[in-house]
Amino acid sequence: MKNLNSKSVKVFAPASVSNLNCGFDVLGFALDQPGDEVILTLNDSKKVTLEKITGDGGLLPLETEKNTASAVVQLFLKQIGAEQGVSIVLHKKMPLNSGLGSSAASSVAALTGINELMGRPLSRAELLPLAMEGERLACGNAHADNVAPSLFGGLVLIRGYNPPDVVQIPVPENLWCAVIHPEVSIPTREARQILPQMIPLRDAVVQWGNVGGLVAGFYSGDTGLIGRSMQDVIIEPVRKGRIPHFDAMREIAMENGAIGFGISGSGPTVFAFCENGNQASKVCEDISTLLGKNGLENQIYVSKINQQGPVITTLSI
Repeated sequence: MKNLNSKSVKVFAPASVSNLNCGFDVLGFALDQPGDEVILTLNDSKKVTLEKITGDGGLLPLETEKNTASAVVQLFLKQIGAEQGVSIVLHKKMPLNSGLGSSAASSVAALTGINELMGRPLSRAELLPLAMEGERLACGNAHADNVAPSLFGGLVLIRGYNPPDVVQIPVPENLWCAVIHPEVSIPTREARQILPQMIPLRDAVVQWGNVGGLVAGFYSGDTGLIGRSMQDVIIEPVRKGRIPHFDAMREIAMENGAIGFGISGSGPTVFAFCENGNQASKVCEDISTLLGKNGLENQIYVSKINQQGPVITTLSI
C-alpha cells in the first residue's frame, strides 16, 4: 500500500471579475485566464508549510498564517479534524492587487488540492466558507464575489451571506470578455476603505433596478439589456478616479461595439463584455495602445466565461 504522505497534487484556479458594475459583492464570473497554480504535497510533519512562492516579486508572506493559500489549508484540516502535514508551493500567474481575485484564486486552488488529497471529505459548497475566510485575511472582508466564481465556475450571484447562498446564472454562448490590467497597484483593503457607508435612496433604487436588469439579461440572453444594466452609480464614481484614463478606456471599448464596460473588482483592471472574440481582442489591443502611449505597462486577456472553475492538472499517489 502506498504511503498517504507520498501524495501530491497540482491545481489551477481561475481569476475572476467581480461586481459587474452594479452588483457590488454579489456578482462575479470566472475567467479562462489568468489564474494561480498551487502544488500540495502531504508529509508526516503534522504542519502546514508554505515552501515557495513564485511570480509575486517577493511581496507575499511565506508565514503560514499570513498567506491565504496556506491559511485556508490550516482551516480545512482543522475542520475535518486531521493533523496532516502539508507542504505548499504557490505559483502566482496573475498580477497582485489587480482586481482579478488574486487572493481568491490562491485560496481556491489550495482548498481544491487539499480536499482532493484527503479524499474529498467536503463538497465545493462546504469549501466556500473556508475560501471566504481567506478573503477576510487578504482584505479584511469575507466577501464571496471572487471566491465563489473561482470555486464553482461560471457567473454567480451571492444572494445572501448568512449562510452563503450562491446561485449559478446562465450566460449567452457568444459572450466574450476583454480584460485589461494597467500596472497600477490598488490594494483591495484600501479600495474598500474609500467606499461610502451611506447612500441616497434614489441611488439605491437605480442600483437595484440595474442588478435586476443585469440578471434578467443573462437569463434571457438579451445583450442589449445586459449593456443597459451595466451602470454603477455608487461604487464606480468613487473608484474610477484611481484608475488612469478610465473614461478614455470606456470610450474606446464602446466605440468598438462592446456591450458594456466597467471596473473589475476594486481595479485597476477593467473589463468589457463583447459579442465575439475578435471584438474582445480589438478592445484589448486599442486600450493597450492607449495605455502604452501614456507610459503605462499593461497586460491583456481575452476570455469567455470559464464554466469549469479549478482544475486538477497533476495528481501523484
